[in-house]
Amino acid sequence: MLTVGLTGGIGAGKSEVSRLLASHGAVIVDADRIAREVVEPGTEGHAAVVAEFGDSVLLPDGALNRPALGRVVFNDPERLAALNAIVHPLVAARSAELQEAAGEHAVVVHDVPLLTENGLAPRYDVVVVVDASPETQLDRLVRLRGMPRDEARSRMAAQATRAERLAVADHVIDNEGPLEALQARVREVWEQLRKRA
Repeated sequence: MLTVGLTGGIGAGKSEVSRLLASHGAVIVDADRIAREVVEPGTEGHAAVVAEFGDSVLLPDGALNRPALGRVVFNDPERLAALNAIVHPLVAARSAELQEAAGEHAVVVHDVPLLTENGLAPRYDVVVVVDASPETQLDRLVRLRGMPRDEARSRMAAQATRAERLAVADHVIDNEGPLEALQARVREVWEQLRKRA
């Protein structure tokens, strides 16, 4: 089994690369998706978040109100650390289960947005960074996601720098050009990953 950490700045196109790798046969372990699953109503994570943050972070149906929770933790490192202390161990345990189920010859791609920020590169056999210029990232966030320019800049500033991400990369997938170029580069990287596995 080959474990791959896949990361990239917001708006760089990591989700598209993840989808393309899955189409080639990679087993995708998506940290963001798992982070949502482990706090769904009825889970241990949901109960722990409500115990820590109260009912004010719930929607009427009992699900977490993510924007409300985000406002509580975004500018408060202590509250963010409390949330992470609940969610991160649950995500790690679920990720490990999915990896174990993948089989010994699998290429398991862990889609980890904050891989660089959290110093997680050493956990993987290979790190793949999806790269785009800050100008391209900003344009995509504003144009494609409808994000206000100031919010997009603030989200980008909260992440690792481009240089920090590139410093941990074993493979870089440039995502500045057309989709065909991205598909071709992902295919090249996939072939190299398959050989290593």
